[in-house]
Amino acid sequence: MMGFFMRNRMGHLSMKSILSTYQHKSPLQLESGKSIRDFQLAYTTIGALNASKSNAVWIFHAMTANSNPSEWWPGMVGEGKFFDPNKYFIVCVNMPGSCYGSVSPLDHNPETGRPYYHSFPFFTPLDMAKAYDKLRLELGIEKILLGIGGSMGGQQLLAWATAQPSLFQYIVPIATNAFHSPWGKAFNASQRMSIEADSTWQEANPKAGREGMKVARSIALISYRHYETYDQTQQDLDKQIENTRSESYQRYQGEKLANRFNAFSYYMLTKSMDSHHIGRGLLEAEEKLQQIQSACLVVGISSDILYPTSEQRFIAAHVPNAKLEIIESVYGHDGFLLEHDRLTEVLEKFIHPNK
Repeated sequence: MMGFFMRNRMGHLSMKSILSTYQHKSPLQLESGKSIRDFQLAYTTIGALNASKSNAVWIFHAMTANSNPSEWWPGMVGEGKFFDPNKYFIVCVNMPGSCYGSVSPLDHNPETGRPYYHSFPFFTPLDMAKAYDKLRLELGIEKILLGIGGSMGGQQLLAWATAQPSLFQYIVPIATNAFHSPWGKAFNASQRMSIEADSTWQEANPKAGREGMKVARSIALISYRHYETYDQTQQDLDKQIENTRSESYQRYQGEKLANRFNAFSYYMLTKSMDSHHIGRGLLEAEEKLQQIQSACLVVGISSDILYPTSEQRFIAAHVPNAKLEIIESVYGHDGFLLEHDRLTEVLEKFIHPNK
């Protein structure tokens, strides 16, 4: 299903996002050795594919986001923004394992007729890319003009770009890595341990592990931000003894996520992130990166402690002729979601160098 046009009050053509579902009916072999069949991918399209099919932009979302980038990246996607649907056909897929429409642990296993819950066969980022490629063919996209994604979204982009080195004309991996680090895995393991410590976690219940997930989110948030972020936003100006702003903020963020996500998806997606390694198989990560034929801009965030800039420098050092930009920001890893103006600048310089 493609995007469609609506006229606004000024009579100009405007674009509306369309949420659709792709049904995959044949088995998909996963890197774990397991397979999955009869699954769905929820995806959003904004804009329309042009006659030459040359304007497709594939945006990859981060771990707990959804398939509509105009909601979670409003500074980058929308009319008048860098990713303007009047110019581009924008596609974003809700990653498998998430709870926003794609196959997830709460869905029924066709083999048993019961929800997967703890037995969900989680997808690696490469597995996700293989699933997305089925959708790409369904949409009639032969070549993707630009692929872009931050964090876990960047992992999926790199997995796909190394599996199909000539598919993308441009790729922009942001605040991401070629393989997940022991540091990142430790954060994720601690989050899963928080969920496991919830006395409800072993229940076959959609709300199992909810309280544990709140703690997991609090742990994650520390890795997403930076000392300076909290110093600027959570200072206790009245110097209270307890009930500090930082504690209130951490509890609020845990509750906020619990109201829109579930612990099964959260648990499995952290495992998906940990499994990321483009060097799995016959070739090492360096060799896989060297095969990429796309023009590549690698973007890092100066204060990112979860995906430090050394990881982006590694990618840029091995993708042929890659460019590297480090954005100065106090927002830590979340800078890739918040530094819209600076990101627009580096993208303009990369895509339109002579403008």
